[in-house]
Amino acid sequence: MAPKLDRRRFLEAAVLGGAALGLGRLSGALAGPQAAGAAAAPAAPLPTRPLGRTGHRATLFALGGESLVKAPGGEAHQRAVALIHRALDLGVNYCDTAPLYGPSQDRVGEVMKTRRRETFLASKTDERSRDGSLRLLESSLKRLNTDHLDLWQMHHVGSMDDLNEGFRKGGAIEAMVSARDQKMVRFLGITGHYDPATLLEGIRRFDFDCILLALNAADPHHLPFQEELLRTAVEKRMGIIGMKVIARGRLPERAGLTIKECVDYVWSLPVSTCIIGCDSIGQLEENVRLARQFKALDRSQLAAIEARTKREAMECSWYKRDSVEPWGRNEPLPEALG
Repeated sequence: MAPKLDRRRFLEAAVLGGAALGLGRLSGALAGPQAAGAAAAPAAPLPTRPLGRTGHRATLFALGGESLVKAPGGEAHQRAVALIHRALDLGVNYCDTAPLYGPSQDRVGEVMKTRRRETFLASKTDERSRDGSLRLLESSLKRLNTDHLDLWQMHHVGSMDDLNEGFRKGGAIEAMVSARDQKMVRFLGITGHYDPATLLEGIRRFDFDCILLALNAADPHHLPFQEELLRTAVEKRMGIIGMKVIARGRLPERAGLTIKECVDYVWSLPVSTCIIGCDSIGQLEENVRLARQFKALDRSQLAAIEARTKREAMECSWYKRDSVEPWGRNEPLPEALG
């Protein structure tokens, strides 16, 4: 059996040679868009990476289902629909939503009426029972105006008790397998940001296709998701989707990082894509611009960014177990609040 990589060597290998870790052409994708012909083109294409074993090549930047997409109000609905259309126009090909995200599914569904084939559509179940999950899936398909999801995920898995509930007889895993067998969903995944040990146990129990996990420059300082969990997901050739990339603005506000430093840091890890919520079309276009211009950071550059987050790491990791939450609570939070 090959010896396990320590974190430094693991990240070096991921940046310099993703193929050695089972990510195929990841090293090429990390180099960013091709320069040839870029000057003549109106805009460089969004770089893509393999989404694990799914066969889909996801754009580096994926559209999150929160922020404007879930804001209340009629005007917000029209602005959200316009933002989703603009994301697809710009080539973004992964769209994330969930039943917990208020009207998000309805707004995404409005766009899916005419543009379903243009995106890899991911949603979730926060139910832990088989029957409850299947009812939620039926509702999601109706709201999203589609007959199938590309990815259906067990949402915000927190404690081991929470995980066990989904794996019990009559639990959510039974619903997920049944839905895949009936071709209501194509691939299965798991999400969480509370404790990496729980997600690690989840992907050991079941051969999920994808994992949605919290990754940012403050991550290494407390309950890191990018150590054993990320390494195991890479070894299992899973699609790896990053979230909490900017820590809801805390990394720029508290640690002084630029948005570019935040996204470049996570894109330099062995991820397939990163979900980032946008409050406006301007933010969307900026994220697309950063993805087009991305060049991988080396290990020394990653370490320098990590060092700048150490002092504020606990507050920038408020969503993790035992972290500092500004409102004085210590409990698992769904992505809808994160």
